[in-house]
Amino acid sequence: MNQRHQHLNLLAAGLLLACCMFWGFQQVLVKATLPEMPPIFQAALRFVVATVLLWLWCRWRGIALFKPDNSLKPGLLAGVLFAAEFACIYIGLQLTTASRLTVLLYTSPFWVALLLPLWVPTERLRLLQWLGLGLAFVALAFTVREGFKPGASNTQWLGDVLALVAGVTWGLTTVTIRASALSRIGAEKLLFYQVGVCAACLPVLSLLMGEPWVWHFSSFAITSLLLQSVVGAFASYLVWMWMLVHFPATKISAFAFLTPMFALLFGALWLREPVTPALLGALAAVAVGIVLVNFKPAAKTAASV
Repeated sequence: MNQRHQHLNLLAAGLLLACCMFWGFQQVLVKATLPEMPPIFQAALRFVVATVLLWLWCRWRGIALFKPDNSLKPGLLAGVLFAAEFACIYIGLQLTTASRLTVLLYTSPFWVALLLPLWVPTERLRLLQWLGLGLAFVALAFTVREGFKPGASNTQWLGDVLALVAGVTWGLTTVTIRASALSRIGAEKLLFYQVGVCAACLPVLSLLMGEPWVWHFSSFAITSLLLQSVVGAFASYLVWMWMLVHFPATKISAFAFLTPMFALLFGALWLREPVTPALLGALAAVAVGIVLVNFKPAAKTAASV
């Protein structure tokens, strides 16, 4: 039985911080690679490599991936949702900036907090935590309006919508994991369902979209693909799955609001993406949301006689 913790400890916070920093950088990295690799083809290669690495890791560790445990149906559902999320992300990065997409993607905790208590009562949030999520969600929704302003690209609004859809599917993936037998399996098998379904579905989607499969890449594109596969889809997601098994999903998801801050920073420094007041305001609001959602009330003391 996996040990569950009610609050994030120092190790958990440190792991999340490292993951969020890389994920913020990763969105910028993917966008910078798009001129050489079509979006879904790029995602497909990433998850094929990650699936092979994870299978080898499990063989080395003696972890059984195909032992019956009633997790097949929810595992395939989580995998399909995961694949849909990344299809939206990679296509959306063609249409909007990496920083905007990442900020909007992180509406995911709203859907987790809204839906998960229906199946897992212990994940129910208090009023203060709902206020934190509400503040963050309103700020992110306010950001979307920039995509409809005069001067915005004709496709930016569509990229923003895809980012929001990716946030919904990410939230639904988390709910599926926590509300099913997936919450009782190991992190490796949990991740294998998701990257394995991506490795099976995304190449087909790429072909259906008519993307060119070009196999001559620059050293930058190869490095990008390795970072996305080894660090991103394998190592960091393995850590994330382990966290979902051991810590409350609502608090983990809210903490991940740090990722947009790193995406904005890397996007501005590398891709020269604009940093607008609306984006800065949204980032400030989600930072406050993180604090509120992870607020730990003081332990009650015994009443005086």
